[in-house]
Amino acid sequence: MGQQHLGVPAARPVTVALVEDHQVVVDGVRSWFATPGPVELVAQGPTIESVLGTTADVLLLDLNLNGTMVVDRVAELCAGGQRIVVFSEHEEPETVRAVLDAGASAFIGKGRATRDSCLETILEVAADRPSVTPPMAQAIATDERPHRPQLSDKERAALLFWFQSMSKASVAARMGIKERTVRQYIDRARVKYAAAGRPAPTKEKLLICAIQDGLIRPEEVTVYTSLAARSGEEPG
Repeated sequence: MGQQHLGVPAARPVTVALVEDHQVVVDGVRSWFATPGPVELVAQGPTIESVLGTTADVLLLDLNLNGTMVVDRVAELCAGGQRIVVFSEHEEPETVRAVLDAGASAFIGKGRATRDSCLETILEVAADRPSVTPPMAQAIATDERPHRPQLSDKERAALLFWFQSMSKASVAARMGIKERTVRQYIDRARVKYAAAGRPAPTKEKLLICAIQDGLIRPEEVTVYTSLAARSGEEPG
């Protein structure tokens, strides 16, 4: 059953687990978070498995671990409700698009990362707010796929259930994921439309855009709304 998530409470620091196998990078990130502040590094390891037991708010993930690219692990981690911020030197647009499509909340390029920019992105992700970093903006702007934003299957499913007057908690239960993840799917769709020059800040505008692009059929929304009304489903 999905639970309600409204971001990390402001009363405590945002906790981060770092997956990185290069000690020089680990030392640099540790120095960023050494002074008590809004972000605290609570775990670090050279493999994904080495930090999975932690309850960090955000997972800062390098993509190349011990010579192996772990892009294919991103979807698995996101499906489990983990907030993922990719921290990688592999800033090729196709790589950035792949991890975003898989569910990552943000992508930070190691080559241009600063303490302030990294902290800002982590805080935005922890608050479940959309974040667009320079590598993400470039990846979206150079996307040569059809002009409409490309939504992952899970992003489309979350939007469809939400448009069908389901609450976000009900969408989470239906999809077997956390409500926070549903919010991330919806926010990522909004980010993609905004980057394409078609901002959709409201649910109604997002629905119009999705129908215009053929991502959602009008009858899909109408049919469930009628059923929801009969079953007493509370809209979100």
